[in-house]
Parts: sequence; structure tokens; C-alpha cells
Amino acid sequence: MSKPALNSIAPDFTARVIGGSYKDGDTVTLSELKEQAVVLYFYPKDDTPGCTKQACGLRDGWKAISNKALVFGVSTDPVKSHAKFVKKYELPFPLIADEDQKIVNAYGVWVEKSMCGKTYLGTERSTFIIGKDGKIAAILEKVKPEAHLEAVLALL
Repeated sequence: MSKPALNSIAPDFTARVIGGSYKDGDTVTLSELKEQAVVLYFYPKDDTPGCTKQACGLRDGWKAISNKALVFGVSTDPVKSHAKFVKKYELPFPLIADEDQKIVNAYGVWVEKSMCGKTYLGTERSTFIIGKDGKIAAILEKVKPEAHLEAVLALL
């Protein structure tokens, strides 16, 4: 699937979430977060070097970003993996478990990747900023983990 276009309504979803103010077993529905800007960032895998750098960058800049938008990290990892990741790095924002790949497909970030000559399907590191009106306000593609926070803040 292709990515949603700028200014289009963000694809809605309901998914399991952990961290932030959410507890094990909770779900979040995007369309219920009206009147709040949302940073929806997609990352490949919990507790890997780049993903950890990206998450910890958001954690370290939490004071600057949390008063501008809600932040949700999304990967295809299960809730148990997310819970360990949140706890280990003291992440102040929730992570969404997209185990059935519905959200990554809806946002066009489940793509063919290659490493060491092998191709496989995986999550492209991308961020969608969703305005208070529920529309895609900005898309950051193939984000560098160390530059993610600054790029997001510049768009909020």
C-alpha cells in the first residue's frame, strides 16, 4: 500500500498499547484522539541500536514535545516486547503493538528492505504528524534516529 497523502484523513485504527498512561491490555483508537496533534512514529524493532536511539531522543526531549502533541511509537513487536522496552529505557510515551501489520500497511510503511544481500519485509522508519483535525500534516520518511526529535519539533 502507498502512504496516505498530505492533508488526507489519517487512517484510523484501534490497537493494543502499553506505556505512558496506558496499562497492559489497553487499546487506543486514533479517531478518539480528536483535538490533539499526534506524532505517530513507525520504527522497525524494539531494543535495537537505531530504534533505541530514536526512542531515547524523544524521551530526552519529552518536555519540549509533550506539550505540543501526543506521541505514539508503532512497531510490529508484541506488547510484551514493548513493555520491556518502555521499562528498560524509561520511555514516557506509549508504544502500539501492530502484530497483524494492519497499521504499517495502512500507512504504507511495510516495505521490502534488504540487508547483506537478502530481501525481506519490514517497517520503514517514518513519522506522520497528524493535526488536530485528524489530517496528515507532515510525513518524515526514512528518518535518521539521531535527527528525529529536531525534525518533529520543527514541524509541530
